[in-house]
Amino acid sequence: MARPTKQAPPPDDFEEHILDIDVGDEMRTSYLEYAYSVIYSRALPDARDGLKPVQRRILYTMADMGLRPDRGHVKSARVVGEVMGRLHPHGDGAIYDALVRMVQPWSLRVPFVDGHGNFGSPDDPPAAMRYTECRMAPPALAMTASIDEDTVDFRPNYDSRELEPAVLPAAIPNLVVNGASGIAVGMATNMAPHNLVEVVQALRHLVKHPGATLEDLMRYVPGPDLPTGGKIVGLDGIRDAYETGRGSFKMRATARVESVTARRKGIVVTELPYGVGPERVIERIKSLVQGKRLQGISDVKDLTDREKGLRLVVEVKNGFVPEAILDQLYRLTPMEDSFGINAVALVEGQPRTLGLKQMLEVFLEHRLDVVRRRSVFRRGKAADRLHLVEGLLVAILDIDEVIALIRGSDNAEQARERLMTVFDLSEVQATYILDMPLRRLTRFSTLELDKERAELESTIAGLDAILADDELLRTVVSDELGDVAKTYGTPRRTVLLEAAGQAVSSAVPLEVSDDPCFVLLSSSGLLARTSDVEPPAPGGGRAKHDVVVSAVRATARGQVGALTSLGRLVRLDVLDLPTLPATANHPHLQGGAPVSEFLALAAGERVLGLASLAPPESGSASPGYALGTRQGVVKRVNAELLTNRDAWEVVRLADGDEVVGAVELRTGGEELCFITSDAQLLHFGADAVRPQGRSGGGIAGIRLAPRQSVVSFTAFDPVDAVVVTISGSGTALPGTEPGSVKVTPFAEYPAKGRGTGGVRCHRFLKGESTLVFAWAGPGPARAAAASGAAVDLPEATGRRDGSGEPGSQPVAAVAGPVGALL
Repeated sequence: MARPTKQAPPPDDFEEHILDIDVGDEMRTSYLEYAYSVIYSRALPDARDGLKPVQRRILYTMADMGLRPDRGHVKSARVVGEVMGRLHPHGDGAIYDALVRMVQPWSLRVPFVDGHGNFGSPDDPPAAMRYTECRMAPPALAMTASIDEDTVDFRPNYDSRELEPAVLPAAIPNLVVNGASGIAVGMATNMAPHNLVEVVQALRHLVKHPGATLEDLMRYVPGPDLPTGGKIVGLDGIRDAYETGRGSFKMRATARVESVTARRKGIVVTELPYGVGPERVIERIKSLVQGKRLQGISDVKDLTDREKGLRLVVEVKNGFVPEAILDQLYRLTPMEDSFGINAVALVEGQPRTLGLKQMLEVFLEHRLDVVRRRSVFRRGKAADRLHLVEGLLVAILDIDEVIALIRGSDNAEQARERLMTVFDLSEVQATYILDMPLRRLTRFSTLELDKERAELESTIAGLDAILADDELLRTVVSDELGDVAKTYGTPRRTVLLEAAGQAVSSAVPLEVSDDPCFVLLSSSGLLARTSDVEPPAPGGGRAKHDVVVSAVRATARGQVGALTSLGRLVRLDVLDLPTLPATANHPHLQGGAPVSEFLALAAGERVLGLASLAPPESGSASPGYALGTRQGVVKRVNAELLTNRDAWEVVRLADGDEVVGAVELRTGGEELCFITSDAQLLHFGADAVRPQGRSGGGIAGIRLAPRQSVVSFTAFDPVDAVVVTISGSGTALPGTEPGSVKVTPFAEYPAKGRGTGGVRCHRFLKGESTLVFAWAGPGPARAAAASGAAVDLPEATGRRDGSGEPGSQPVAAVAGPVGALL
């Protein structure tokens, strides 16, 4: 068993020092010291230069390292190491984060560091500091200019081995221009960026009118100017923040509605609120769509790149109003966000909440002090140099005696004393002459020294005037601010809106209403819809482009059918079609989209006409469709809607046959007209054709001569109808020969029975052997080339079997007034 050890008694001179303290007081004191350290040394910016200590140390270190904008970039890690080792006793992560923020143009309105490499994006972090490079940006020169001219106070660094500036000279009003954000102990700061040019204008006004009111200053600074642009909605909160230092405002993305494809509208976002990245918006939109809180969006794409900048495309489903969707995006996503201003900064080492005028006044006082101290320093330097120049002038006048005096002296001290005695020089002047190499002393000339003395005297006089006249000092500060704005200023990016009246009214429906409309098909294969509820007036006017070969009544959320040359009826959603403005007379479809954008057609298949798929009104039956084939077959088919198919066959074609004309009948009393390649025209009433089902192959329409075919098949009201025929050579390539054009009133052609050969409608001239184009329908007729350009037609004549007139260019399509098609 071990024996307990006996402790030795304390020595006689040992005295216990036990202090009784209150734990609460100790914790309170320690916490306040810690809080003050965080507030003063880390979190809050100085109101004079608008920089936190870490930002100030980064800029000072880069300036001390000579990393000017005209020098090469260096590794960011090198700058971070210099700052951490010399001035900032904290982790390298905090230093690099501060450096990165001074690089990013979406974080600061006027960046101070020029970065090379991946410094992140609004959503992504930057690369590690070993991969990126940096140097001072041009505005940083204005922040550190004249720092070596005793313009600011220096204090010991954390280990008292070096000195660091307590504040930078700061020719840029950084606190207001770039704003600030930080969280201290028991307080925080959050300031919005502003436009440099506007802030400088307000400062120059304040220089001339120190008693200016806030309203006077807001004439120059109407509101923040955010680095990411966008819009600010509502200015009342800004007015409160400028007055009291506390307030808030709403930021809104810049977006517009445009056609992202031929079939679909979209919302294109080009600017987002300050501090909001596209990934955050995309994630929120997807969450709302999946939760069924946001309807009408089909896709979201981020097309942002370095050349075009931010481009976020939100595709809107057909049938939804894009403006209403945009209003929902503002309400439910970060595309509209709020910014709370809490303008807390250090003034004389104490945190204070500042209004706009107070911030500008603190900066102005700082600049006045910087310029005053700089003037004192420069005057002292100029006076010292003037003193030396005056001594040189004395020595130059008798250089030989000076040299002899120096050579005759036993040592430098004796030479200095003799120079001071003989030439009445001061000790500084004598020492300067002795220290100067002889070759430099002999190179000076009296003229050069006299000129330099005059310049120095002028400089000193100018500096004395600045130091003696407070108004002149303020003028110098104002002029320098103007130069800064001219050099580094940029146009305003953020749009200011008085109120939120720019948003879409909640009364606007989210979805497109099922309003009546017209679906139009042009001769060049363009489809579109128009909201005109009245059909365009027939006749009069001339389209700028194209002719409408088919038109049908529909509703915006309805469907129509497309009759094709392969005898198919293809379903088509009206909502998919681009919308044209209301038109009069002959509309043109320059705003339409090609048929291929909406329908999957086989090789060589063409859309010949449109048909309504709306159910017939109660008590009435639809007269159906009339089709004519190249081999002279006619078919009248009942209007049948197959709800379980997107396309179905409406005529069974023989081998080698195709549909040349397909028309939806309006009344069933229309006249059906065939025109053949050998210039034979046959017309008969639609009631002469018995309607058939979809599987029927049709009946004989016109009897064809050997090796002839049908060129045109149409159905129309015979009143005021005309016939257009164009003859040409059968050996010419289609669409290359203008041919001979003839327009004849339809009444000149007698009706014949179905299945007969008809009557002649065109007499061929020498070199002509066939009809290259033919059409019959309601007049007046209009023609278009394959490009859609209008082609002039001759006046209608009374000779049904006459020859035509030479055409101006090949005709690809002819149509009558749009009103006659409805």
